[in-house]
Amino acid sequence: MAAVNGSESGTGISLGRRVAIGCFTAWLGFFSGAMVFALIARIVAYTRHTRGCEGVPSCDWYVYALVGGGLGFVTLPALVLWVLGKPAKDGISDRGM
Repeated sequence: MAAVNGSESGTGISLGRRVAIGCFTAWLGFFSGAMVFALIARIVAYTRHTRGCEGVPSCDWYVYALVGGGLGFVTLPALVLWVLGKPAKDGISDRGM
């Protein structure tokens, strides 16, 4: 029997489209998470009254940026694909618009 809208899992989104959305949002999540955690590094350095390195606001900003980037790399695609996999409420679909 044919799957709904060309998908293999029946949720309305094909596997190829899921992979494309996941790859695109993974890099967006990496860079956005890195920027947010670099800001957190600056806030932590300010609250601890640590001395900044020459030319950068926080000496260990790259550690925070890598942790935030890793978290964003995993969580943003997971959240986007989770929301896209949910059925539309009350039978209303946004695909027709």
